Amino acid sequence: MSTATLENRNTRTAMFAFLGALAMLGLGYAAVPLYDLFCRVTGFGGTTQRATEAQADLAARMGASAGGKEISIRFDATTAGDMPWTFKPVQVTEKVQIGQRDLAFYTARNDSDVPITGTATFNVEPEQTGKYFNKIQCFCFTEQTLQPGQEIRMPVLYYVDPAILDDENAKGVEQITLSYTFHKAIDQGEKPAS
Repeated sequence: MSTATLENRNTRTAMFAFLGALAMLGLGYAAVPLYDLFCRVTGFGGTTQRATEAQADLAARMGASAGGKEISIRFDATTAGDMPWTFKPVQVTEKVQIGQRDLAFYTARNDSDVPITGTATFNVEPEQTGKYFNKIQCFCFTEQTLQPGQEIRMPVLYYVDPAILDDENAKGVEQITLSYTFHKAIDQGEKPAS
């Protein structure tokens, strides 16, 4: 084999290795937003959906034709270990009509002597119901800042999509758990866990 042919093969191999490394770097940067998009579209991992008023109106009309079927919603609340807040649902469970909007409240109190900004992560269980649990308004859409000793009530306006009634994987589900965890906001040096 000639020296020129060997150099061409080495150059080609180096170029493929470089392009492969560049592709892996690009995929590394794209992984988080692509995974987030995947979870929101499919409800994977109990990721809930975000809905508009128009979508809620349509679901209400569809729910009315579903014969007023109900499902139990359980509300759960926790805080990260370094989050000095007391956080809990006002009501632990309630029955809701599928397709109809409902309003739930959580309370949060800053137990520290400094202002704390928090952000809530959330999911639903069982996981297969995530794509049917729609939030129209939620405190989890924005950061919440509480002054020392301040306590607030935070609403969640939601509905369960009537399409859940047609999903074989969701048949037999009698209760959906909506779970939130409050973390210190990232700008305070803490990064929320997913």
